[in-house]
Order: sequence, then structure tokens, then C-alpha cells
Amino acid sequence: MTERINAATVAPSAYRAVFGLELAVREFGLSPKLLHLVKLRASQINGCAFCIDMHAKEALDDGEDPQRLHLLTAWRESPLYTPTERAALSWTETVTRLADGAPSDADYQSALEALGEDHLVKLTVAIGTINVWNRLAASFRTPHPIGMDARVGG
Repeated sequence: MTERINAATVAPSAYRAVFGLELAVREFGLSPKLLHLVKLRASQINGCAFCIDMHAKEALDDGEDPQRLHLLTAWRESPLYTPTERAALSWTETVTRLADGAPSDADYQSALEALGEDHLVKLTVAIGTINVWNRLAASFRTPHPIGMDARVGG
């Protein structure tokens, strides 16, 4: 697959704006472990190979259990995820798939009870941010590095 556009090179101010949002997400105080799962799950839904590769590697670097990453697409059928992670993953799927309909009251209530208002807003911004990254990388066919040792920032 050939890269269409390198967004960071072609439109650096746009890239910096998205990166600024990413930096804010990192300062929200959400669990890094939870953020890795959320970013990876949204990237799986969006079919973004670059982001799937990057977030799986980052999660492993931060000590995530490989089995949890392998089972993430089937998180509902696995006992490996906490109630908070389950609520966050459900919310991630709902917010990422807005074209299927807005989040239901039940989805909202579950996420709110598990996360609280502050963290729910911050998680929703994090979900929106990874969706922007996915749209940039998938649309412009940003190539993922080849091999387990390749690391890319962003």
C-alpha cells in the first residue's frame, strides 16, 4: 500500500492542532492502561493499521498483558477486563460508531456510573481524538512500520 499524503508534512499546522489535542488527553489523568485499550479498540473498529500497530506496541511497552490485547475484539466474551474497562470499551464503540445512532441512555448511564462525569467527558474527548488520528492515517494510508521493534510517535 502506498501512502497518499503525509499529513504532518503537507499541513503541519493541522497536524500540530491534532497533536495538541493528543497532548491534552495525555494530561487528563485517565489511566494509561485504559487509554491504550480505548485507542486500540477504536482503531480496530476504524480499520486503521497504523494506529492498531502503534497502540498495541505502546500497550505492550507499558506492561499490558498480550492476551488482553489479543482478545480485545471479543472483550464482551472475556473475563479479562474490569467493569470500568468494559464500560469504557462499550462507550468507545458507541461513540466511534455514531453513524449507527447516538449513544443510548443505557450506554450513557453505564459509562457515567463507571467513570463519573469528569472522566466520561475526558474519555469522550480521548475517543474523539483517536478517531481523528484514525481518519488521517487510514484516509491517507499512513504506513505502519514493519517489525516488532519499529516505534513511531504520535
